[in-house]
Amino acid sequence: MKSRAFLEELLTKTADELNVELVNAKKELFNLRFQNATNQLDNTARIKEVRKNIARIQTIITQKATV
Repeated sequence: MKSRAFLEELLTKTADELNVELVNAKKELFNLRFQNATNQLDNTARIKEVRKNIARIQTIITQKATV
């Protein structure tokens, strides 16, 4: 998913939905790191993408909390 489309999708979600999305992204990152450590991961760029998505989610949560 493109980052702009992902960002627009995040902006439409509620705080609870964002927290669920954050938990899912962190679980995915853990699984990717585990696969990388055991040499089962083919697309290592996915780790960087998920990390950036986690940062985007956290930014939107912070923005919604201050408004």
